[in-house]
Amino acid sequence: MRRQGLSAGRVLSVFLVVGGLSTILWMLWERTGRLIPEPPLLAGLLFLLLIAFLLGIAWPVRAFVRGTSDKALEPLRAARALVFAQAGALTGAALAGWYAAQLVMVLLGLELAAYHGRAWRLALLTLGAMLLAGAGLLAQHWCRVPPRDEPKGRERGERDS
Repeated sequence: MRRQGLSAGRVLSVFLVVGGLSTILWMLWERTGRLIPEPPLLAGLLFLLLIAFLLGIAWPVRAFVRGTSDKALEPLRAARALVFAQAGALTGAALAGWYAAQLVMVLLGLELAAYHGRAWRLALLTLGAMLLAGAGLLAQHWCRVPPRDEPKGRERGERDS
């Protein structure tokens, strides 16, 4: 039986691909004589809000799956929580690759005074994006329903008559 869902390996692949392509783009950017731009201050706060929102949406699904919730859970809400968790994991991985590529370029050019403050900001944004990816994977795990035991003598793919 094939596992459904987003794996940590796929998230890591997105991080590596986006990070690699971004590094190439930022190298080309710097060859034109321009500096890596100042990272946005608001991005870190947005990462924290997205993480809180993502975990807040997945928490009721977790409680329902564990049997600790006395409230009914609509299947559409659970599906939306799962899709949002997967989107958060992929977005976090892509943004972590994006900011990590900028961080690498800034660290390689630390002899420039303008890059000193940017290195700390980019390191924090990379960490925030990684936390978003991790929160997405955790929320997806919370939305996983344990497999049902199939009745004996029944083959997979058979339908009820």
